[in-house]
Amino acid sequence: MASFLTATTLGNPNPNKSFEVLEPPNDSVSSLSFSPKANFLVATSWDNQVRCWEIIRNGVNVASMPKASIMHDQPVLCSTWKDDGMTVFSGGCDKQVKMWPLMSGGQLMTVAMHDAPIKEMAWIPEMSLLVTGSWDKTLKYWDTRQSNPVHVHQLPDRCYALTVKHPLMVVGTADRNLIVFNLQNPQTEYKRILSPLKYQTRCVAAFPDLQGFLAMSRCSQPIPCSTFNNDGSLFAYSVCYDWSKGAENHNPATAKTYIFLHLPQDSEVKSKPRIGTSGRK
Repeated sequence: MASFLTATTLGNPNPNKSFEVLEPPNDSVSSLSFSPKANFLVATSWDNQVRCWEIIRNGVNVASMPKASIMHDQPVLCSTWKDDGMTVFSGGCDKQVKMWPLMSGGQLMTVAMHDAPIKEMAWIPEMSLLVTGSWDKTLKYWDTRQSNPVHVHQLPDRCYALTVKHPLMVVGTADRNLIVFNLQNPQTEYKRILSPLKYQTRCVAAFPDLQGFLAMSRCSQPIPCSTFNNDGSLFAYSVCYDWSKGAENHNPATAKTYIFLHLPQDSEVKSKPRIGTSGRK
């Protein structure tokens, strides 16, 4: 996958001939999330909106159909789907989590609050709880039927990354701490690890076998976010200004945001065969 992503550093935003999503956001994309049940893609963005598209695959062709959108009062930074594929949660700089019954057409509700922007969130189906990480240096667990969190955990610094694969949860904070939780005992930290990476943690991902996790920090690629669909047959990624060089290098008149859909090839996602007798790939 690394060689595939590297190609996007060229002037052409789509050198891999991926399929462009129709009607992308008017500002940079902050997160992408596929439904766990079907090919519905949700994007949050700095233009204060949460958008949903239905993704339709026909053989080697992929099409996108805009379905619905909602507004926040300020830029939206993160989203997650409920495990039934019916509901989307979103949060951001307005310090609120909105619950969007997207598939049923129900009423939009505010179900969680923080004292600073909400950077990360995840739905934990095994616990029927939503977990949110904020720049107010707290991690909160929410039963969305209640107005108050069921537990608040103080973090050493602002939350910038979060991954959950029950019972493993890892939180990355601005001070380069990686905080590991065993969600069978969620009120207690299992371990704190200082990231060996030089720069602040930008994303974390738990391994499917729960035996570890991956942490990433600085990256030269202008790909702020990406995600696979539920069966791994589609890869969505955004190409846009990532704000790494600040507002002074952002030109709204020329900036354009793209969301692309890529059909992963085996050579991009599977291990290469072993070569020689050294055991190295």
